[in-house]
Amino acid sequence: MWHPCGDLSGSPLQCASIEVPMDQFNPENSGNKTFTIPLIRLPGKKGSPNLLLNPGGPGASGFEFLYRRGEQLKALVGEGFHLVSFDPRGVNSSTPAASCYPDANTRHELSRVRATNISRDSSEIFAWSQNYGKACTDTMGEYGKYINTPQTAADMNSILDALGQDDLFYWGFSYGTVLGQTYAGLFPERSKRVIIDGVVNQFELYEMNMELEAMVDTDAVLDGFFDECMKAGIKNCELSSLATSTETLRQTVFSYMERLKEEPISVYINNTAYGILDYEKILYNGFFPALYKPPTWFSLADNLYKLIQGNATDAFLAYGTDAKSLDESTDFVTLNDGLSGPDHWPQSKQQMIDWIMPWLNQSMFISTTIKPYFLKQHWDVPKTHSYVPRKGVKTAHPLLILSTTYDPVCPLISARSANEAFLDSQIVEVKGYGHCSVAVASTCVAKILREFLYEGKMPNAYTQCEVDSQYFVRPDSGEQLTAQRHFEDPEDKKIHLAQLALARDWEYLGPRGYQ
Repeated sequence: MWHPCGDLSGSPLQCASIEVPMDQFNPENSGNKTFTIPLIRLPGKKGSPNLLLNPGGPGASGFEFLYRRGEQLKALVGEGFHLVSFDPRGVNSSTPAASCYPDANTRHELSRVRATNISRDSSEIFAWSQNYGKACTDTMGEYGKYINTPQTAADMNSILDALGQDDLFYWGFSYGTVLGQTYAGLFPERSKRVIIDGVVNQFELYEMNMELEAMVDTDAVLDGFFDECMKAGIKNCELSSLATSTETLRQTVFSYMERLKEEPISVYINNTAYGILDYEKILYNGFFPALYKPPTWFSLADNLYKLIQGNATDAFLAYGTDAKSLDESTDFVTLNDGLSGPDHWPQSKQQMIDWIMPWLNQSMFISTTIKPYFLKQHWDVPKTHSYVPRKGVKTAHPLLILSTTYDPVCPLISARSANEAFLDSQIVEVKGYGHCSVAVASTCVAKILREFLYEGKMPNAYTQCEVDSQYFVRPDSGEQLTAQRHFEDPEDKKIHLAQLALARDWEYLGPRGYQ
């Protein structure tokens, strides 16, 4: 089944693929239609069980995830598991790939739409989303109906069967927690070791028009950025020199940001690097991704300090272009999972604005979610799954639930919803900021995770873990990571360094995707 496909620092990688029916729940709908699901594995010790990994999105590539992060994940998990990931149906190198466009040129020309300001952009989003929905239907045909989370959960059974493994060992991040919860809800008897990390409220995602919880802590993470900068002092956060308190520092920075609304900055570096630096680029390409990833806080603060002092070059290079985005599989999964289409959404532009506006006050970053709601309004792909989340599900072994105290898009309160959904599950709270437990280093979490995977050991009660890493640290010369605290046990130090590397190199791919 497996064949060599590269290596990670001398450890061989193996690849394979399996065919799964288009409709896992009704063979008659599939006929001879299938999805091809590519698999990738970083082997552990011979005879070890396979630990399936999902980086989120939906739409993030499991292949890229393991290529980029497998070494650090292996250091955290240990040699007692084969690490296995996959490109879910519709995603990346799986086929057929989810697409709303016949080719790359058409995507480039037709996929662009302004969608960060509802009062300014709503007419454009409203018109564009109607055409987008039609294009997705025309391009994908029948396959498009079956790109959803319950189908992917069933695909994981096909993967386990191909691996000759009865029970699921799983670690899912962000959207990957939706996949983990869905699997555990559909197949509780096979859910042997399920870790969900950075939790999405599945009840809101599947059963409500809006995910009201998702960004309740976003601005608290922003406050944490300013607070930790002041604590770090001028040596490690020069931005702190502009104020005498957390509150005045935030006011100083956002007073400058308000001026950018009125007067964007023209930046010219050379004839291949120039453009405009404005409020939205700093907010959505600078601040918002940094909330996910505290190891970028030093760079953000440094760039802001230089910008406010009159040097915009570094800020433009860092935030002047849009971040990498996921492909249309993200939209297919999101729109096919939840409540989409005219049965659930008002059909006029003004009705949509009236519906969304009260919710926009929840966070200054919530405008990043405007576009998906207009897509839901006009999505006409029929819903083909019947999964309904429920509370009190008894799984083969209780779920381990991981969350930071302040997560910008998967708040701690959503972890509590999963705790209610699965009997005897337990929450481990990392007392810090960032998206998922891997946003910071905590050997406490790493030890709990290993004991859970290897022994099935659960915390006795709700558990809080301290953070071992600092929030503002100057980059090491030569990009060499050094331990940020002293460890007596060499294995603890190894885990700490792996966590630091994982947190530093984690790549933001949009609201709920990592690589």
